[in-house]
Amino acid sequence: MKPVIGVIPLFDEEKDSIWMVPGYMEGIRSAGGLPVILPLKADEETIAQACGLCDGFLFTGGHDVDPALYGAEKGPHCGPANHDRDVLEKAVFAYALEKDLPVFGICRGIQLINVLCGGTLYQDIPTEYQAEGKVEHHMSPPYNVPCHRVEILEDTPLFRLLGKAELAVNSYHHQAVKELASVLRPMAVSEDGLTEALYMPEKRFIQAVQWHPEFCDRTDKDAKRLFESFVEACKPL
Repeated sequence: MKPVIGVIPLFDEEKDSIWMVPGYMEGIRSAGGLPVILPLKADEETIAQACGLCDGFLFTGGHDVDPALYGAEKGPHCGPANHDRDVLEKAVFAYALEKDLPVFGICRGIQLINVLCGGTLYQDIPTEYQAEGKVEHHMSPPYNVPCHRVEILEDTPLFRLLGKAELAVNSYHHQAVKELASVLRPMAVSEDGLTEALYMPEKRFIQAVQWHPEFCDRTDKDAKRLFESFVEACKPL
């Protein structure tokens, strides 16, 4: 049977509607998984029941992470948060840690995983992060082409998966990992020094990337491998 992957939904306030980037679902489906969208608004019992149907979880992109989750005041350049997503993701992540189920985070996903593990964020890269050789992290369409490069660190799951020390990535974010949580380790770093991928060594599969493989997995073999390795990890032991 195909592993069932619970996918965190996106929300559109203007339309008051749940929505989904097709690439998240297609990336999982083409890698051999069965993606299902989790309920955005649910009580603890319902979330636990939904999680019990899943073999792993995909933490998607979307809203800015609420600074209150890492004990910070909201700055002037921090975008809107979504309380329902925060509640859902906190519960799902806690469940995954308890059951040692795989989690793969993309964009907001890497940021949220870091925060839920005790790390902090830059609320706005252009105004808060100063570094030599800064690169463009908030690209314009089309989103399936690279806009900067990352260094993949040796002796990490990402290096072992892709077999290379450098990767060209697409990028669409204005927040980023600031202080990395102590239980996490970096897997890739941008040209201007930001954490672009991370993992939790103590767990079977807790990994995340800052770039967007869901926009290019059909044409980019490295993006496809990210989904494949995640779905493979979700297969019941």
